Amino acid sequence: MNTVKLTKILGEEPLSMSSVGGGCIADSQIIATRSGKKYFLKQGFSNGMFEKEANGLRELASADVIRVPEVIHTSKDCLIIEYIKNGSKKKDFFEYFGHKLALLHQRTAEGYGFFEDNFIGSTPQINLASEEEKNNWPLFYWNKRILYQFRLAEKNGYADKTLTSLISKLESVLEDILSAGAEPPALLHGDLWGGNYMVDESGSPVLIDPAVYYGHREADLAMTKLFGGFSEDFYRAYQQTYPLKAGASEREPAYLLYHVLNHLNLFGSGYYGQAIQLLRKLTKK
Repeated sequence: MNTVKLTKILGEEPLSMSSVGGGCIADSQIIATRSGKKYFLKQGFSNGMFEKEANGLRELASADVIRVPEVIHTSKDCLIIEYIKNGSKKKDFFEYFGHKLALLHQRTAEGYGFFEDNFIGSTPQINLASEEEKNNWPLFYWNKRILYQFRLAEKNGYADKTLTSLISKLESVLEDILSAGAEPPALLHGDLWGGNYMVDESGSPVLIDPAVYYGHREADLAMTKLFGGFSEDFYRAYQQTYPLKAGASEREPAYLLYHVLNHLNLFGSGYYGQAIQLLRKLTKK
């Protein structure tokens, strides 16, 4: 983005722009202005991804529970948000984080899904649902999450006989698995792993890079465990604030499966074995 356009958006001239490493999708930069303010710029795509991310950040911010970067500007090909300086975790960081996530999940909607589709990583995430799906979590989760990812796996050449057979068996049991934990649609970050939160100057959590929708809160918690999990203090505080229904651990593989299938489609066959393992656990085969 050129200096003239940035000046018009920010209301002052940029003094410097420095690239930020660590991201695997967007080109990210920190903008410093003459007044001393800083902003975070993401660009590099023109598929509407940044507009979807902005809407997700706004939805999370509207709950007024966990800090989220303020959206300054968004367009089809860029996103400018509040720059938040990295800090160090305060002593009770994970306890505080777990408590706050539990409060976030108490923000509910009338139906499952979201007012628009968005992205999970760089994969489209389908949130627009039929009236039946809006009121039926197992149906929504099957159609918009598992089946959608499986169809992508077919296109990408990963759906061999074993994966196809297990997915077919899962379809026949998924409703029974998920129905036992029925709850109202909760506001979800959607992609909550260690890389999608940061620590601010006060040592508190900040949610970034969301894939927001309204779904079952156990789906958010499952994602936190995909790459080793958060501190035990996090889960203990969550449970104390908003206890999970019985059987949550048995439903967890179903929620992990969505993300593992997505990683299979994004990053390749290294995730195939994990997908098969989860499917066998769910189908007892």
